[in-house]
Amino acid sequence: MSNDPRNSIALAMTGASGAAYGLRLLQCLLDAGEQVHLMISRAAQMVIDMETEVKLSGTPQEMSQQLTIYCRAKEGQLHVWGKEQWHSPVASGSGAPRAMVVCPCTSAFLSAAASGASADLMERAADVAIKEQRKLILVHRETPVSAIHLENSLKLARMGVTILPANPGFYLNPKTVDDLVDFVVARILDHLDVDHALLPRWGE
Repeated sequence: MSNDPRNSIALAMTGASGAAYGLRLLQCLLDAGEQVHLMISRAAQMVIDMETEVKLSGTPQEMSQQLTIYCRAKEGQLHVWGKEQWHSPVASGSGAPRAMVVCPCTSAFLSAAASGASADLMERAADVAIKEQRKLILVHRETPVSAIHLENSLKLARMGVTILPANPGFYLNPKTVDDLVDFVVARILDHLDVDHALLPRWGE
């Protein structure tokens, strides 16, 4: 595992429904040996509490310890950052991770990214990813989508941002909710070039 932040992956979780996607992605990234810089909004903490068995509280450092245990990660592999911790590597182009994923992604964050807002660390990290031409994946969790959402998505897509809606497939005959979550997470990992064995590939 490299200590160079430029070889790491940033993961942001916003307050959209679908916390299981973000937590499963975090687990898979850590299992794959990736170094992860994690940002969790206050709204995301509330959604995680409502939708999963994970209960996060305290400082970013305490949350890092909680999630390290939950994901059985190596010590120092996961870094959790607060919204105003501007000394984080993700806040600067000189230390920008090789990729960033926002999962789940609210329409509000979609708008912020499209407008170049940097009101907090999460938004700044996305702005850095775009300006440094790093891979940025937004796992939009909204339905139905309005013309505003579509226009923001198109604007970002034209910049090279990957818009990857949380849209699980059913052709593998999923048996559980976890199967549906893994379908979406597998697509994210594919776009990050991170190996996984979450599901068979088409034709296998």
